[in-house]
Amino acid sequence: MKEGSIFSACVDGRYILKFVGDVRLTLCATLDCHIEESLASIEAQEILVDLTEAEGIDSTSLGLIAKLSIKAYALSLPKPTVVSTNENITRVLMSMGFDHIFVLISELPTCPSDLKKLSFVQDSEESIRMRIIAAHRILIDLNDSNREAFKDLVKTLEKS
Repeated sequence: MKEGSIFSACVDGRYILKFVGDVRLTLCATLDCHIEESLASIEAQEILVDLTEAEGIDSTSLGLIAKLSIKAYALSLPKPTVVSTNENITRVLMSMGFDHIFVLISELPTCPSDLKKLSFVQDSEESIRMRIIAAHRILIDLNDSNREAFKDLVKTLEKS
């Protein structure tokens, strides 16, 4: 699998995040910092998450993507859109309850060509652990299945 990368753009009020390759927790600080900074400073009217080139995505990254929906709601924005053309990723999104907090589509709308790759954020192990816990708490709150799947992980990480 191709190493994961995340790209972003804000064009005409559309905040776009594009995930490429295998996106894992090594990018959690990068993604979390970017979400916080971007949504605090841009004038987004809608949010689009493009997973069409994602080969894999872990639960920490999914929790941070779910955070986008929570932030959008807090900013009175419409439900963000997630585009997934990979059946396996779409199946995971559905099982995690993303269909309740995102508009899920299987075809990419017109996408700007000026997406810029996010700079990697180096973070301490403790900070990464806290981001992983926070991301999984978001997933736990989405549905009972997620609660059952991730409660032991969160408990273990909280004890570390």
